Amino acid sequence: MSAKTKILASLIVGSILNLGLAVPSVGAAPSALAAPSALAAPAALPVFGDSGPTVVRLQEALIARGFTLRGGADGVFSATTQATLKNFQKVVGFKPTGRLDERTAKFLGLIAADQPKAKKVKAAATPAATPASTPAVAPVAAPTKTVVAPVAATTAPTNTPIDGMLTIDSLPARGQKSDAVRLVQEKLIANSIEVKGGADGIFGVATTVSLTNFQKARGLNATGAVDLPTAVALGVLPDLATLGIPQISVFPSQGRCSFVDSWHEPRPGGRLHIGVDIIGPKGLALYAVVDGTITKMYGADSKLSGNALRLTAPDSTYFFYAHLDSFAPGITIGSAVRAGQIIGYMGATGNAGISHLHFEIHPGGGEAINPYPVIKALDACHVTEVLPQP
Repeated sequence: MSAKTKILASLIVGSILNLGLAVPSVGAAPSALAAPSALAAPAALPVFGDSGPTVVRLQEALIARGFTLRGGADGVFSATTQATLKNFQKVVGFKPTGRLDERTAKFLGLIAADQPKAKKVKAAATPAATPASTPAVAPVAAPTKTVVAPVAATTAPTNTPIDGMLTIDSLPARGQKSDAVRLVQEKLIANSIEVKGGADGIFGVATTVSLTNFQKARGLNATGAVDLPTAVALGVLPDLATLGIPQISVFPSQGRCSFVDSWHEPRPGGRLHIGVDIIGPKGLALYAVVDGTITKMYGADSKLSGNALRLTAPDSTYFFYAHLDSFAPGITIGSAVRAGQIIGYMGATGNAGISHLHFEIHPGGGEAINPYPVIKALDACHVTEVLPQP
């Protein structure tokens, strides 16, 4: 996996954009911020070749997630939209089909999280009746795809690129030559960091060294890459909260340890790996990555996870820790913990095989996203001393 793909994968980072997917009332102009109450009967998920307001909402959701869509939200499900959708699916760990399936629509916020799964309907079926509170409109012709229910109106994050900033999928990587590289170099220079050769738009050794110097000066993980925390600190990306990416303040394990990006690697029984495995010796301290509450715990007799727990943040995002050798004294369901507090110790319970921590991130309490880029930005596997306890 390339450095750029790893950076892109953190998008997952994912908050859910509550964008209702529906057909607007006759005469109403499509808008990303239009309240679903102003919309008419539910519409079908769009497919390649479709056009109209349902496609606009798909495109706006992709743009709001930080993906560049050439031509903007033009309402046409073209090859460009299909390619961008496929890129999004690849980044968040879904099968990159380029089709707007139900799982992708839910992750984008086009299907309400609290709605039952949509059902398939035959082409000749009669469209669902319009709710009594909604003015009657002409039915959508021949609905052949998944029906989507409108959701409550909320204000979505900005859905257009911001002047002077990059989007997540345009963050440059080493070896590239582009205007994005030049912008990063200009920001480094503006922050009093020397870039040998100036802002030449070439991401080579000199730019890597300058990025490392900037990261050290700001107390960031010195990767030499334009990772998300660095991009935000440089001012070439909005803050992570705006992007909807979960943030952690502490690396989850004491060192020495190691980890690689194993997202969606196959596992026995047809399962896919939905976390990251931090490998280390039995007994390493495991830390709360954020302030939160222990909301679930599992015993050593749990077949897959062994000793495990769920740490839930105030925004309902939860972090799952598995294969612990033991829990820290006093840790029980309902325990309030602080970032950096020891909550357990690395082990090999369950189906671990070897001593390691299996770590997952579930934004907003939803489906897991690839945690590798999130923890890579705070990689502390070299820190062998136990952190001072809060």
